[in-house]
Amino acid sequence: MNEEVSEHMDWMQIISALALVVFIVILFPTALDRMKNSPKGTSSDWMGFVVPIVVIVLFIMFLIALV
Repeated sequence: MNEEVSEHMDWMQIISALALVVFIVILFPTALDRMKNSPKGTSSDWMGFVVPIVVIVLFIMFLIALV
């Protein structure tokens, strides 16, 4: 029985690896196209991203200091 489980896991790993390769082959060209043709961010766009991240980091540091 141990060999059956091992053989089953080998096939599952092979199928998973093949699925991963197929996803990469299908999605990679689309991702490259989207990155090339995406709108560029302005400084206000970046501040809208940085400010919440800084607030979250400070909040987590505050929670760690409470422990």
